[in-house]
Amino acid sequence: MSKGITNSLEMDEPFYVRRKPDPIPFSKFLYNSDKGTVMGRNGQSWAKIGIFYTIFYGVLAALVAVCMWVFLQTLDPRIPKWQLHESLIGTNPGLGFRPLPPEDNVESTLIWYRGTNKEDFKVWTDALDEFLFPYKTPGSISGHGQNIYNCDYGQEPPRGQVCDVDIKAWAPCVQENFYNYHHSAPCIFLKLNKIFGWIPDYYRDPNNLPSNMPKDLVDHINNTAVTAPHTLNTIWVSCEGENPADLENIGPVKYYPRRGFPGYYYPYENSEGYLSPLVAVHFERPVRGIIINVECKAWAKNIKHDRADRIGSVHFELMID
Repeated sequence: MSKGITNSLEMDEPFYVRRKPDPIPFSKFLYNSDKGTVMGRNGQSWAKIGIFYTIFYGVLAALVAVCMWVFLQTLDPRIPKWQLHESLIGTNPGLGFRPLPPEDNVESTLIWYRGTNKEDFKVWTDALDEFLFPYKTPGSISGHGQNIYNCDYGQEPPRGQVCDVDIKAWAPCVQENFYNYHHSAPCIFLKLNKIFGWIPDYYRDPNNLPSNMPKDLVDHINNTAVTAPHTLNTIWVSCEGENPADLENIGPVKYYPRRGFPGYYYPYENSEGYLSPLVAVHFERPVRGIIINVECKAWAKNIKHDRADRIGSVHFELMID
């Protein structure tokens, strides 16, 4: 009984089937000749949306341009906005060395070659040639060779001019002598990283030197105080072996043109044609066939040293076969 009633009710109910519309061909979507539309829009619709986005992006570009112009008015192309303690660099300059190992071994600090093989040490002398090129032709890159001034202690450069770097004073660490690499007595060049506006606080008083300063540098400052006290405005430099064995193997070390960076190169003010002063460190007789760990330091009262972070110092290794 119930089954018949159920079947009767089911037959009396309307039955609808929703038919899926036929897909529109892609070619007709691109251009529908019946409706006169392109990609579903007629000419009027395309004109409206085109005008809208033209105005929208035009206003957006104008807003960005105005913001950029206002921002650039607050900057000087030559003077950084944040300096010294306010900057990310800080006030403690680092020390760098050249030549650096090839780019395929960029993480290494080992200078290794055979002194009897020209092709072996050529990679190092070529790297020095490239690094020192601006010093051999001052002003050629910046185009401001006319503002180079022959500085000296007590003869600082006029404003807008920069001090010359005399490459002849580096002898025997010069290109014509292969920087002495062919004699298994290489020259390494040191430079102090540039910090805008930084002024060194010199060690002028031989009686007020740090206790950890190498003895040979202490003797040099004492001698300078007697023979040439006007040159005490110098950021001193020392290079020595890191460990007792390295101290024995490093051999005699000489510095050219002097044992430090003269004070008349500072402060650095990003003047056109400025070249950082360099110190050529000549390792005269390093023991061959063994790795020598070398640590070089820059010395001024406002240069702190931290071996772990390499602050105020630089580390490299020498190995000459």
